[in-house]
Amino acid sequence: MKIIYKPLLLIVLGLTFGACEDLLDTTPTDRISTEIFWKTEKDAQLAANAVYTHLTETATHYASWDGMTDIGYTNLPQSPESFILQGTFDQLNSRVASDWKGYYSGIRSANAFLDNVDKVQTSNTALINRLKGEVRTLRANYYISLAFLYGDVPLLTSEVTLEESKVLTRTPVSQVWDFISSELTEAATLLPNTQTEKGRITKGTALALKARAALYAKRYQEAADAAKAVMDLNVYSIIPSYKDLFTYNGENNAEVILDIQFIKGTLPNDVFSVLAQRSVNGKNLFVPTKVLVDSYEMTNGLPIGDAASGFDPMNPYAGRDPRLKYSVYVEGDILPNGKVFDPKPSSTTGDAVGSTFLVSPTGYNVKKYISAEDLAAPTNAGINFILLRYAEVKLIYAEAKIAQNQIDQSVYDAINSVRQRTDVNMPAIASGKSQEEMTAIVRHERMVELAFEGQRFFDIRRWEIAGDVMPGKVYGMTYKNAQGNLQTVEVPAWTNTWNDRNYLWPVPQQERDLNDQLGQNPNW
Repeated sequence: MKIIYKPLLLIVLGLTFGACEDLLDTTPTDRISTEIFWKTEKDAQLAANAVYTHLTETATHYASWDGMTDIGYTNLPQSPESFILQGTFDQLNSRVASDWKGYYSGIRSANAFLDNVDKVQTSNTALINRLKGEVRTLRANYYISLAFLYGDVPLLTSEVTLEESKVLTRTPVSQVWDFISSELTEAATLLPNTQTEKGRITKGTALALKARAALYAKRYQEAADAAKAVMDLNVYSIIPSYKDLFTYNGENNAEVILDIQFIKGTLPNDVFSVLAQRSVNGKNLFVPTKVLVDSYEMTNGLPIGDAASGFDPMNPYAGRDPRLKYSVYVEGDILPNGKVFDPKPSSTTGDAVGSTFLVSPTGYNVKKYISAEDLAAPTNAGINFILLRYAEVKLIYAEAKIAQNQIDQSVYDAINSVRQRTDVNMPAIASGKSQEEMTAIVRHERMVELAFEGQRFFDIRRWEIAGDVMPGKVYGMTYKNAQGNLQTVEVPAWTNTWNDRNYLWPVPQQERDLNDQLGQNPNW
């Protein structure tokens, strides 16, 4: 059974009026009043479900994160994401504003639940404690994004009035990370290892989010310990098929730690429409770049730039890490409609690069989550989005240990378990590597394993390498032109720039207009 996120329309604070009591003290019929709510276990469950809805809303950005990095391109000029990608955004950017608002909307719902749930009259304390654990985990998750994106942010742990909201100040980000850590630690004690309803938060979710948050905050021992705690639960595993992870057949598999459950016609998503090719009624809004495609090694474990790798530029996709073709549509792949993908500029297909601005300008498309089942109704997909999976936990553990130069066999085992799942089967990383070598290895592994799963945006910022990898032209496929020469596609009239102030997003201007106590991040 899936959890269905049905939001409460409105939970109204109890208000009384001194005059005309007989006329005005009535129960509203267009909303849910606190005078009749918070009575039953069902009320508690509905209110907890309402906090999950914000997870769904913020997931509409799922594909766009990597589209604002070196491995992706936002194929929608003048969109807020395109300005972020190009490094020309500011505090008026609507994406900057909507993310702030979206995460705080989730926090507001969580605080409303936690402030009121103990009013419910029930002897089922196990249920209430479990719901508290779920909601506290969700609230912490929203704070993870806020802390990483904006740095110092207001830390709200209970409901505030409108007037109070106008004078809030920002809490130092170190204290926000402290709060996230303690919340997830405590929430984990309230949660079961597994849940009957798919999509609900579990103990593993809380611990895995704690590991991710600690890695973001560069608290490496804490990250390693939390990741190890997930591993020690013995609940999750690296499934044999990477390809199946992102298909309907692979839903709810043993690798998934946190996902968003969708249902065609009831709670659909539009991932097919957003990512698929024009020839199959997709919009190509976020597409891979040459940087990503070239990063996949040969099956012998050597990079394509190594003379001994066996890479053939005339047959560039042969003999490559299988994750390339599981993640990216390249020339010659079969489309969801059964036709052959041919994006070469000289092709006469609907996907020919340069034929229209509606096609992928790099000649590549994201393959994850694109299923033939959604071909007939591209905006009515029911495939679940994976937000956190066990492979990431293994890589968090490895990276956190490497960062402290605690490189032992467990680090090699963690990385190799990801590289050597059955349908990937890349060569194992041999022991004896230096800290510098292992750092490069785990960073590469994150890039190719988690491509277009929303982590690259955060990785290049926490590693502080954005200034190295972001600036410059954006390139796509290399193909044989009419003269028989190799030619590389370049996205026209586009150059990415970088300013170090972009490591933190600005506080949205509309928030500062409402509250002049918020201040602003450096150099904004």
